[in-house]
Amino acid sequence: MGRFPLQVCTVVLSLIPIITGVVTLLGIKDPLYRPLGLPSAPILDSNLRFFGGVWLGLGLAMLWLVPAIEHQGVLFRVLWGAIFLGGVGRVLSWLLTGAPPKPFIGVTLLELLGAPLFIYWQSRVAQALGTP
Repeated sequence: MGRFPLQVCTVVLSLIPIITGVVTLLGIKDPLYRPLGLPSAPILDSNLRFFGGVWLGLGLAMLWLVPAIEHQGVLFRVLWGAIFLGGVGRVLSWLLTGAPPKPFIGVTLLELLGAPLFIYWQSRVAQALGTP
């Protein structure tokens, strides 16, 4: 699995935080939270929009590093490390408040298992291309 497949996977996966980040910028009224009937609490809405913006930024940063992915090891590890930590947060939520809907279980697996695998993959690509 070389550079091009890694680039394609990274582009595809960067679309998740880009799209969901934009949607989350809608706050409590976004399609994910609206059905829950959450109160229009300013602090909750503000935090959701903030995290939506951070999530969008993460996706854009991931997309930005694609052209020189073999040279972007540190940024690649930082971004996937942040995603891994998000997965740890999901597991804590699961343990403390109960299981999320099934799609979130799949996302959590990607965050916890996929993150280390993508970091390893990028390091192998960089090594194969002679990039430190």
